[in-house]
Amino acid sequence: MCGCSTHQSQNDQTVSHHPDALTLRVEDMTCGHCAGTIKKAIETGLPGTSVEADPASKLVSVRGSTDLISIRALVSEAGYTPTAA
Repeated sequence: MCGCSTHQSQNDQTVSHHPDALTLRVEDMTCGHCAGTIKKAIETGLPGTSVEADPASKLVSVRGSTDLISIRALVSEAGYTPTAA
C-alpha cells in the first residue's frame, strides 16, 4: 500500500471499459500516487500495455495484454491486492 499521506482521490478520471481490456478491482488503491504506482508497474512489466487506474472506482483497466496471471502478479509485487472486477 502507498506510503504517501494524501489518501484522497487526486484523479477525476474514470476507467474506460473497453471490450478488449482486462479490468481488475484494487481495493487498497487509495490515491493518485497508488494509481501511478500500479500503472507504472504493469506498463514496465508488460511493455506495450496501456493502463488506466482510477482510485475513486478502485478499477484498473489494462489494454494490450490478456495475461491476467502476470498482471495480477505485477500489481501484487507493487504492494496491492488485485481481485476480479
